[in-house]
Amino acid sequence: MRDDVTLHTVEVPAGETIGYRHRPGDVPVVLVHGNMTSSKHWDLVLESMDDDFDLYAVDLRGFGESSYREPVGAIDDFAADVAGVVDAVGLDRFHLVGWSAGGAVAMQVAADLPERVRRLVLLAPASTRGYPVYRKDETGQPTDEPLTTREEIRRDPVQVAPVLEAYEDCDAETLKGIWNRLIYVNDRPDPDRYDDYVADMCTQRNLVDVDYALAHFNVSTEHNGIEPGSGAVDRIEAPALVLRGEDDLVVSRAMVEQTVADLGDCAELRHLPGCGHSPLVDDLDRFLEHVEGFLRGPGDGEGEGEGEGT
Repeated sequence: MRDDVTLHTVEVPAGETIGYRHRPGDVPVVLVHGNMTSSKHWDLVLESMDDDFDLYAVDLRGFGESSYREPVGAIDDFAADVAGVVDAVGLDRFHLVGWSAGGAVAMQVAADLPERVRRLVLLAPASTRGYPVYRKDETGQPTDEPLTTREEIRRDPVQVAPVLEAYEDCDAETLKGIWNRLIYVNDRPDPDRYDDYVADMCTQRNLVDVDYALAHFNVSTEHNGIEPGSGAVDRIEAPALVLRGEDDLVVSRAMVEQTVADLGDCAELRHLPGCGHSPLVDDLDRFLEHVEGFLRGPGDGEGEGEGEGT
């Protein structure tokens, strides 16, 4: 990690202590991680993104260096904490990047603070209509019935229970096995970095609550089978770039196409060849090329760039 990346904490209105990593620059960008991760998993971006960008990688409540005094009931709780961080560090307007579950958080922040989010990047995001955990049949395959309660989700034998068990003893072999099957399907981090990521995964204290919040998340105008749409997507004003690795086994092509459709004319979708759910590891240079070009594009009234994103 670069020596100009520093770890800080701030208190937010919900009474939580929220950690974040900061790398100084000129153009503010807030990075929101996904499930089973924290700001630690943005390290490659913090090390490699152009020095023009002023980076703030937040630990969501219950992850990394952040506290977990009050359990989250909805993605809105995470979004309020992110808003508390940007207020505490004095960011008036900023770009916002959300990865996986962090994409849902970023969309909620963009809907809650439309006048402050300049541009929105969603990397393999949970859909505008949520990310359900489905009941499994006797062979372990998902049915079309979503689980709706925390207890049902906790008992899920495929997606949830094995992770909870691995977390209890920080079982690195099991956690790496899960990530190798689902996330790092094309490439893997170097061994020392991977060990750090796994140790960081074990800081998570809210897996079931996150899965529950994602299942009930719905900012679209459509019913998602669990919740009616809030319509909050209509409040998002920022131009949005949606990125998905073509080999992603976590977020499907149909889900990102649904998200782009719900976001409407402000959004564009780009597929990343040779990438799974973590383009940060599979093709960091290509990921940064897309993101930096998009964030420098015109149209947010700040005058920070003249060229269109690549």
